[in-house]
Amino acid sequence: MSRLALFRPLALATLLGTLSACTLLPDAEPIRVFLLPTGDVPANQSTGTLRQALRIHTPHASRILAGPRIAVVPNGNQISSYQGARWGDAAPTLLRDRLVEQFRQGGQAAAVSNEESNLFAELELFSDLRAFQSEYIDGRPHVRIRLDAQLASTADQRILASRRFDILQPAHSPQLESVVDAFAQASDELSQQLQGWVVAVAKSHPAQ
Repeated sequence: MSRLALFRPLALATLLGTLSACTLLPDAEPIRVFLLPTGDVPANQSTGTLRQALRIHTPHASRILAGPRIAVVPNGNQISSYQGARWGDAAPTLLRDRLVEQFRQGGQAAAVSNEESNLFAELELFSDLRAFQSEYIDGRPHVRIRLDAQLASTADQRILASRRFDILQPAHSPQLESVVDAFAQASDELSQQLQGWVVAVAKSHPAQ
């Protein structure tokens, strides 16, 4: 019998053994998908109402923040993500949709949209998302959202004002569900501050 004839049964047995071994591996851990919890937002009467139509653009973000991973900074400058968990959409998109929703619910804008709708707008909000993560401070998780915002006039593409928003919200516990709740609270606080700023800037630059 030739060497080739002897090799074929041996190779087949090896392949079958490998395939059967694969079936013994455990199933992959299911990924939990999270949305930002929603809540009722009271109208902020002190800021007034934005009379101009506003378009909120999706924030720009670094590669690690631009995806659906839930980012965490366990210590120092090391950034990672929660294993087996994802946002239901890319983090900048989640934040944009939350800001649009809160502007509408809070009654601060007569008309607000995002860049995907291509609706008429007199003001545009551009931003860079610098932080959207949980950070451990003194052994306790806190959610940090840092956003560099620019409000521009669509008529002449002029930047009317710029501001950095930095929100730090402690979580009640290290459990991921509690951290997700802290993300929602931080997003709502960012929205409240952003609404007041946009309305104030718009008042100082009334539509022509």
